[in-house]
Amino acid sequence: MRIGELARAVGVGISTVRFYERRGLLEPSGRSGGNYRSYDDESVRRLRFIRRAQELGFTLGEIEQFLALPSVTDLDQHAVIDLVAGKLDEIDGRIRDLNRLRSALSTLAATGANRERCPVVAALADPPTGRGG
Repeated sequence: MRIGELARAVGVGISTVRFYERRGLLEPSGRSGGNYRSYDDESVRRLRFIRRAQELGFTLGEIEQFLALPSVTDLDQHAVIDLVAGKLDEIDGRIRDLNRLRSALSTLAATGANRERCPVVAALADPPTGRGG
């Protein structure tokens, strides 16, 4: 498939595909006779992974590290473990914050807005719990 078909299949713009190519996150699987980039099903899978990982808060640098995992050497193992541990801490903090927000939304849904302070504002006005908090 050509670049436009790949972009449509994943729901991104052609410029996004080109950006990921420049970053080294995605490569065409080959070239057509007319020298157009061509992509295969693996390209679709990889691009979907990149987009989904970004939606979930991974940086492009972190995504690069995960995409490199099949070729990780023994020397890289500590870096991978640190990356995963840091991301787990970040996710745990987000889960705590989302649970706090969920509780506030449930309170608002059950009791209405007849309160001194909106519970959603109260939940989001406090600083994030972050790592280990």
